[in-house]
Amino acid sequence: MTHEHSRRAVLGGVAGAGAVAGLTALAPSAVADEQPFQGRQARPFEGKIVQITGATSGIGEATAKAFAAAGAKVAFCGRRRNLGREVERAIRESGGEATYTHADVRDPRSVQRFVDGAVRRYGGLDIAFNNAGIQYSARLHETTLEQWDDLMDTNARGVFLAMKYQIPHLIDAGGGQVIVNSSVGAVVGRPELSLYQASKQAVQALVQSAALEYGGHGIRVNAILPGITDTPMIRPPELDDATWEQAKVALGQLNVDGLKTVATPDQIAQAVLAMAAPGFGYLTGVSLPVDGGVAAGRRMLLPER
Repeated sequence: MTHEHSRRAVLGGVAGAGAVAGLTALAPSAVADEQPFQGRQARPFEGKIVQITGATSGIGEATAKAFAAAGAKVAFCGRRRNLGREVERAIRESGGEATYTHADVRDPRSVQRFVDGAVRRYGGLDIAFNNAGIQYSARLHETTLEQWDDLMDTNARGVFLAMKYQIPHLIDAGGGQVIVNSSVGAVVGRPELSLYQASKQAVQALVQSAALEYGGHGIRVNAILPGITDTPMIRPPELDDATWEQAKVALGQLNVDGLKTVATPDQIAQAVLAMAAPGFGYLTGVSLPVDGGVAAGRRMLLPER
């Protein structure tokens, strides 16, 4: 399965070059500029130690940079070495502290090396953001077993493995938190995404049960459910920047029920930081949609009469 098929399912067919030719008349709905979380309180995560999986691009990259800008020491991993080193370098050049480790969340030894190595380097663990994920798009009966295994091993088993090795460190530390990047697809159905949505519903179960199992140790476990976000996962590679900007307008107008715009990775990153902040210290076992109103809109649809 190619990334093209994955992007096609998310875009709903609106992002082809021909389809976006006349979209300039569709203006995004007015949304007030958002002040970054760290701008409201200087370096609120000063000295905190954060681990992030899958942070070589997209939401993971944005969250690694946001935590570092807010004072955290960030250990992150991903499969793509060149991109990982670029993210590490960008954080350090901006005055932050970060270390990239090549790791594959499908491999238990790789995950354990990343988690334990990061703890040794920085002296502990306070916050884990388990973000790594992939997506395939196909009708269920056309899905191959190899695709099922790859997606479930990455999206569900990868989260399980990260939590398995992170939680003992959090117990030793007397508490901390785990935030898992799920998807609004866990609560809203979409055609040709049965694999992806099944993996995200599995993640929901992990979050809920782990929150109950480890709350007595002072560990909070939550999930964030992003909606459609402007990452490489959904952008067709053949589109130039100008065409993609037009396509995003249509994508938001047609698919995001509330705010009518596609999220930026930075917006999702700031939501993760907000969930990790002390102000949400009583939040656990929750899967929070940050989706511009997608889940609310789909739940309000009434059957035709």
